[in-house]
Amino acid sequence: MIPDILPALMIFALVTVATPGPNNLMLMASGANFGFRRSIPHMLGIGLGFPAMIVLVGLGVMQLFDLWPQSYLVLKIVSVAYMIYLAWKIAHASAPKDAEATGKPLSFVQAAAFQWVNPKAWSMGLSAITLYAAGRDLGSVLWVAGAYVACAVLSTTGWTLMGQQVRRLLRIPARLRAFNWAMAGLLIASLVPVLIR
Repeated sequence: MIPDILPALMIFALVTVATPGPNNLMLMASGANFGFRRSIPHMLGIGLGFPAMIVLVGLGVMQLFDLWPQSYLVLKIVSVAYMIYLAWKIAHASAPKDAEATGKPLSFVQAAAFQWVNPKAWSMGLSAITLYAAGRDLGSVLWVAGAYVACAVLSTTGWTLMGQQVRRLLRIPARLRAFNWAMAGLLIASLVPVLIR
């Protein structure tokens, strides 16, 4: 990779991971419902799972989509169905005290696996590889993945802390219900760009 495009890659990675999307909305909801410490596996699953996806996409998964174009439709259907399920779970999350006793945030593996059905992650990954690792050589793909690891630290921490701060306002059950329904609605709304393509 040419060193002078590294700043552009870092800006691209930071903007794409920091803007609202399914991962960030779920982290905010997790921070609000479970607190920062219990959300760390979820944060790590995103922070390492997405770059792992970048590597696999850059080194060959894109070719599978080129060979079997119907796979885009299958991916879209599975992604939308899973996102609706997650929105339902967020909308019906317990109050923070109850959540600490019975609820569980996403685990590392669940959050990492979620990247494969996250429409925004696919869009980001395919764009990043196309723009910054067009030759799909291992070195360039690893630079792109590394940029996302670095930027994910900032983004996942920020969104989870934001959720944790909101938690103080959510001690009243009606507020928590409204917040969870709003987060679920935003998660569903984040699907609109995928559905209108």
